[in-house]
Amino acid sequence: MKVRVKLCGLTTQGDIDAAATAGAAYIGLVFFDKSPRNVSIETARSMALHAPIGLAKVALVVNADDATLDRITASIPLDMLQLHGSETPDRVAAVKARYGLPVMKALGIASRADVASAQLYSGVADQLLLDAKPAEGETLPGGNGLSFDWRLLEGESWSVPWMLAGGLTPDNVAEAVRCSGAQQVDVSSGIETAPGQKSAALMAKFVTEANS
Repeated sequence: MKVRVKLCGLTTQGDIDAAATAGAAYIGLVFFDKSPRNVSIETARSMALHAPIGLAKVALVVNADDATLDRITASIPLDMLQLHGSETPDRVAAVKARYGLPVMKALGIASRADVASAQLYSGVADQLLLDAKPAEGETLPGGNGLSFDWRLLEGESWSVPWMLAGGLTPDNVAEAVRCSGAQQVDVSSGIETAPGQKSAALMAKFVTEANS
């Protein structure tokens, strides 16, 4: 089965073109001021309108309130919302109900206990994104280039689709897929030449290696 790839933290229309050419299934637009990949609503709207049909557009937010989500969803044609903060299962359900969009919940993983906690979201989220848990004091909830022990996911059964994230690069994604059994993967810093600066060549290599 082909591995579906999400290229996250894109910031230009050129990034969109490169992602489509590489064969990505999803692109991620980041709405978080502390991130070097943060985009304005106006920029994100032009990028989303530029994206070809079939390339799923995902908005990444961190503990966003309804007013923020109202502005984002009213302006940008989206296919999914990614909640990347400390949102509870109840909050995930409320966002789904309010906006009528599929919701992906990102969850930090560092231990088997974290895997068990992630399962609590299976009943409310449409998809799960299993990411490396940020280091103590880290200001970004993701995109830090950190990975976790993929073997923690071996043999785990999930009732909703899930995506592997955290420290993935063109050099390690094939091994990550083999160890974890992931059928979907997410990458941000691993396809950059500098924080927030995406590389078309690395995008293409990542998608190729994910399916190797």
